[in-house]
Amino acid sequence: MANKSTSSKGSTVTAETPAVAATKGKICPIVKYGDPVLEKPAATITEFDTELGQLVEDMFASMYAANGVGLAAPQIGKSIRLAVVDVTLGKNPEAKIVLVNPEIIHAEGEVREEEGCLSVPGFRGYVVRPQFVTVRAQNAKGETFEIRGENLLARAFCHEIDHLHGILFLTHLSMLKRDLIKRKIKKLRKEGEW
Repeated sequence: MANKSTSSKGSTVTAETPAVAATKGKICPIVKYGDPVLEKPAATITEFDTELGQLVEDMFASMYAANGVGLAAPQIGKSIRLAVVDVTLGKNPEAKIVLVNPEIIHAEGEVREEEGCLSVPGFRGYVVRPQFVTVRAQNAKGETFEIRGENLLARAFCHEIDHLHGILFLTHLSMLKRDLIKRKIKKLRKEGEW
């Protein structure tokens, strides 16, 4: 999920933030809207090994470099049920959340806020999401846990879990807004800018 301060062109942060410097991962390119990997359900993760641990580090590095608050594995071309979230943009290392095979087990309230996506850079829209959600997931070691989020954290959980089901935030927009964005992307693609 894109941070509100991402520029209208969706460019990534060029200055290295402390979070990027502290992360042991490599920065992966983020897959853009139109790639089929973004629109298919991701596979359940069954192996919790060092390869998964490294992928988690790579995803945090990629998310911070793109100035995001959440990133799902399909967004870097991996069709597996893994997402990372940090609504502090790396300012608080304890706020880093790894969600393996997550599912929303409870939701309440309703909030309509503007949302963006790292895979749809430069475009935002108002999306209704629950104000509070409880997620059951596994960590990178395979241990099951539950976590409750509210407001931005709840929104990030919902947004990233949607990605794991092959759903983009565009699906939640009005048909008019969605068509407008798709037409603009088609034009950008034609101009070689997408």
